[in-house]
Amino acid sequence: MTEIKSACSETISQFHPLISIPENAKYNLVCTVCNGVYFDDRLKCTSDNSLLRTNYRNKRLILKNVPGMGRFHDWLPINEIITSDSGPVTYKSTELASELGLKNLYISFNGYWPEKGAFIKTCSFKELEAFPTLQKFKNSGKTLVLASAGNTARAFAHVSAMTGVKVYIVVPGSGISRMWLPEEQTDSIRLIQMGNNCDYTDSIHLAERLSALPGMQAEGGARNVARRDGMGTVMLDASVCMKRMPDHYFQAIGSGTGGIAAWEAALRLLEDGRFGMKLPRLHLSQNLPFVPMYNAWNAGRRDIMKDIDMPEPKKLIHEMYADILSNREPPYSVPGGVYDALRSTNGSMYAISNSEARTAVELFERLEGIDIFPPAGVAVASLIQAVECGTLKEDEHIILNITGGGVKRVEEDYHLYRIEPFAHAETANVPLEDIIE
Repeated sequence: MTEIKSACSETISQFHPLISIPENAKYNLVCTVCNGVYFDDRLKCTSDNSLLRTNYRNKRLILKNVPGMGRFHDWLPINEIITSDSGPVTYKSTELASELGLKNLYISFNGYWPEKGAFIKTCSFKELEAFPTLQKFKNSGKTLVLASAGNTARAFAHVSAMTGVKVYIVVPGSGISRMWLPEEQTDSIRLIQMGNNCDYTDSIHLAERLSALPGMQAEGGARNVARRDGMGTVMLDASVCMKRMPDHYFQAIGSGTGGIAAWEAALRLLEDGRFGMKLPRLHLSQNLPFVPMYNAWNAGRRDIMKDIDMPEPKKLIHEMYADILSNREPPYSVPGGVYDALRSTNGSMYAISNSEARTAVELFERLEGIDIFPPAGVAVASLIQAVECGTLKEDEHIILNITGGGVKRVEEDYHLYRIEPFAHAETANVPLEDIIE
C-alpha cells in the first residue's frame, strides 16, 4: 500500500513557508498534503481529497480577556469574539488520580459544573463546535444543514436559539431522547427525525441531499475548520492550565474529529514554542462492538474495510452503550484525518466494552463528584486500561477529555425543554418536498 503522508506529520512547520497571509486577513486555509493555499472559506481542496487546515497569522497564542472559549480567539476562524461563558475547563484531579496512581492527571471538563467554572449548558463539548460555526455562518444568507447522533444537534440548536441563525438538523430516531434545550425552542430550529432503523450515517446522507437544495449550505462535518478549531480549544485550555502540552491525551471518538482537532491544536502550540517541543500522544477509544477505526488501526491499515472492520454495522451500533460514538464513514483514511493524527503522535486506539464504560461512568461520578455521559465513560475506561497495561508513567502529564457531563447539575438550574421535530423521514431517500417547506 502506498503511504500517504500528511504534510505536517513529520515537521514542526505546518504550512507553506512561501505564502503570506494578506494584511487584512486573520488566516488562510492550507491543504494538508499538496500545500495548496486558499484565501476563501471552503470545505475541500481543488486538487485532492485532503483536509484543509487553518493557518493563522498569529503564531503565538495571546489570550483575550473574555470568558469561555472566546479567549482563544486568535486561533478561531472567526472575526467577532465569542463572549459566551461556554468553554472547556481544565483542573488537576486528586481523587481519580489517586485511584489510578497518577501524579499529574488533568481533566478537561466539557459540560455544566458551575462550581468548577464550567458553563456548557447543553453539557457537551459539541458546543465548542457550534459557536464558531454559526458565528462564521450567520451573515451568509443561507440555511445551515447538519446531521447528528444527538449531542451535536442539541449544541447547534442551542446556539441557533441564542443567535437566530436558521438550521436544519437531521437526527436518527435513537437520538431524539437527547433533543432538549435549556431554553424554549425557537423558529430558527428545524429538527428532522429519521426512522428508528436509521443511524447517524443515514442522517448524514439525508443532510447531504438537503444541503444541495437552493439556499441551503452543508455544515461540513470534519471538513469544517470552525468545528475542528473550536474543539481544539480543549487542548489549548489544558496546555495553558499546565503551562505545557500534555504527554498524553485521552478521548473517546465516533467520527474522530475531536482527535484531529486536538492534534492540530498541538501542532500550533508546537509552532508557538512556549508549550514544549513534543506532540502529545493521542489515546483514542471506541465502544465495542462497533470499533471500525480501532480494528483498522490495530491491523496497520489506513483504510477501513467494511466487511472486516464493521460487519452488520447497524446491529453492532444497536448493541453499544455509547451509541453516539458511531459513524460508518469516519474521516479516518482521509489525508490529514484520524490515521495521520495517530501516526504523527505515535498514538493508540482502545476498544472498550459496555461493562467497562458503565463501571468507569460510576467510578468518575463517585470520585470526581459529577455525572458524565457514556462516551466520556469510554474515555475514562481507556485511561484505566492504559494504566493497567503500564503504558503511562506516574509523573507524566495526562489530559482526560470528559466530552460531556453535568446533566443532573444543569437540571437544578434550568428547566429543560424538548425539541419538537419539524418533519419526519423514514429513510435517507424520502422525497425532499415531503420534509421541507
